[in-house]
Amino acid sequence: MDTIVVFVHGWSVTHTDTYGELPARLANDARREGLSIRTAEIHLGRYISFHDEVKVKDIARAFENAVKQQLGSLLSSGRRFVCITHSTGGPVVREWWRRYYQKSGAETCPMSHLIMLAPANYGSALALLGKGKISRMKSWFGGVEPGQGVLDWLALGSREAWNLNYEWIQSKAKYIGPKGVFPFVLTGQQIDRKLYDNLNAYTGELGSDGVVRAAAANLRGSYVRLAQQDLVAEVNARSGKKTGELQARLAIEQEITAAETPFCIVPKRSHSGKNMGIMRSVKKGGGAHGRNQNTVDAILKCIAVDSVQGHQALAKDFHQTTKKVQDDEVLEVVDGMLWRSTDFIHDCYSMAIFRVTDQEGYPVTDFDLILTAGDTSSPNHLPKGFFMDRQRNPNNGNTVTYYFNHSAMTSCPAVLDKNDDNRVVRPAIEGTRTLGFQIKPRPTEGFAHYVKGEIKASTQVFDAVLKPNATTMVDIVLRRVVGEETCRLDKGIKSNSFKKTKPGKPLDL
Repeated sequence: MDTIVVFVHGWSVTHTDTYGELPARLANDARREGLSIRTAEIHLGRYISFHDEVKVKDIARAFENAVKQQLGSLLSSGRRFVCITHSTGGPVVREWWRRYYQKSGAETCPMSHLIMLAPANYGSALALLGKGKISRMKSWFGGVEPGQGVLDWLALGSREAWNLNYEWIQSKAKYIGPKGVFPFVLTGQQIDRKLYDNLNAYTGELGSDGVVRAAAANLRGSYVRLAQQDLVAEVNARSGKKTGELQARLAIEQEITAAETPFCIVPKRSHSGKNMGIMRSVKKGGGAHGRNQNTVDAILKCIAVDSVQGHQALAKDFHQTTKKVQDDEVLEVVDGMLWRSTDFIHDCYSMAIFRVTDQEGYPVTDFDLILTAGDTSSPNHLPKGFFMDRQRNPNNGNTVTYYFNHSAMTSCPAVLDKNDDNRVVRPAIEGTRTLGFQIKPRPTEGFAHYVKGEIKASTQVFDAVLKPNATTMVDIVLRRVVGEETCRLDKGIKSNSFKKTKPGKPLDL
């Protein structure tokens, strides 16, 4: 029986030619894997994302209608389809899957496999730039109007992306399997220098494909909840005396990682473009040594999976492939940039999204978050080159995303140019296996305020938060301190002014 394949494009696409020759190539090469994909069974999806009023949830609703209307006759016989997405198409289909088929009593999802190419599962650093700048970038959008509704979802740390990924992480492997869906992620980590935007360094960001970070594409994210414990009086480290200020240590209350999902970094692939794009660069001509065979082979391996055991086996296979690719691509030497050769070191990266609230659920938007390491939990003990980027979400001021060089954090050997007499491009970096956090929220006084908190640097915190090629969502929950004089019941009937009342002792003590 022929396999039904549905393609779903990315954001701000205006023509189905965005899929290039990949659909035809898959149909040609499928026979080698014992699969049958006829072009008549390939459906090229199109959706509107370049209007400001359209949101990801709107597209998910429309996708459900399109599936029912245009595939209904095929699906009514019990057949299911394989979905191949690019870029924002991944989150769109995931939202559709969650909305209609990940709820109690839902019917079997008509999609059997979800193969995401360069998906922005945790967003894109580029989304923060705004519509005007993004619409001019040839690396991603082709100069059409960016839709603000979808752009808001893509901004790192958006509430919508947080909720979708939080539910996925908590569900573990509940929705994966023959009666559920088999998900996969394929992405690149190379930059097509012809599409590089000199005015925006994000289009050449290491650890990304020029648009989406590998860590943001990987579906196997983690969730950590750090919560402040009981309030205590701060003690001066030198004198041992109480300072009069209060603090509350942070402790890990929950730590969970999503189910294993096959994740593969495909060699020499970028986000878009006809030369290196993970989708557009694939050509019709196939065969065992055809161009972009790695991409096509990986997709066909995904389609061939029909069991949980096969899904897990492919995850291990992809893990080995990814390790080899990252080892092979660690050094990129580009000739002719700035009148000389330029070295680019492709390390492994991690992303962490921090959301700060209090125990009442109020967002805390004014705070300093300080990273520490070493036996003394000091910021000075963090390794050189560990920190890459920081972004606060424009719509949720209590959410901030940090981007880490995981290789630098964990130590890495010297990078040598084997084609240039083993020239030392970068000496070895001595990393750390410990990580901690200090948070200084504001306001720090008044009838309702906050106190600083800290979790000491440790291997436990490091391993919980920093995952190679992956994203961790970290909830930091603060104690909201309320003074006892905020409300009083005075004895008697004599009236008094309470205009100059002081907050009094904290209720938590």
